[in-house]
Amino acid sequence: MKILVAVDGSTYTKHAVAYLLEHFSMFGQDSAVTLINVHAPIPPHAAAHLGKDVVQDYYRDESEKSIKGARTALKKAGITAAVTTRVGDPGDEISSLAEKGKFDLVIMGSHGRGLFKNLVLGSVATKVLAGCKVPVLLVR
Repeated sequence: MKILVAVDGSTYTKHAVAYLLEHFSMFGQDSAVTLINVHAPIPPHAAAHLGKDVVQDYYRDESEKSIKGARTALKKAGITAAVTTRVGDPGDEISSLAEKGKFDLVIMGSHGRGLFKNLVLGSVATKVLAGCKVPVLLVR
């Protein structure tokens, strides 16, 4: 099974990774895990002032911070995960990779804010659920 795990370094990501580790045998011991971290783009006018190298360094450093905990937890359990980082709308990028990469499952944490706030504020989890053709497992 190919499993895509969306990570952002939050407590919710920790819960999703913990769930994956606790239930990994259910997915199959030969499952392949890929971690994805997506950053919203820096506004173009700000990026132009900072310069391409500074912006790329920022994205790389922030992604590494977000991925580090999940990668470490998986490694301790003997699971080597592939890593991909993207810049763009997180919901769109996760859904796109899930489909194009032919993943069998997307796992992600959910803030669990409730229906009303999701309708007003939007949410990455809601967007992935709406736009993803791959099954999505949300973990609170």
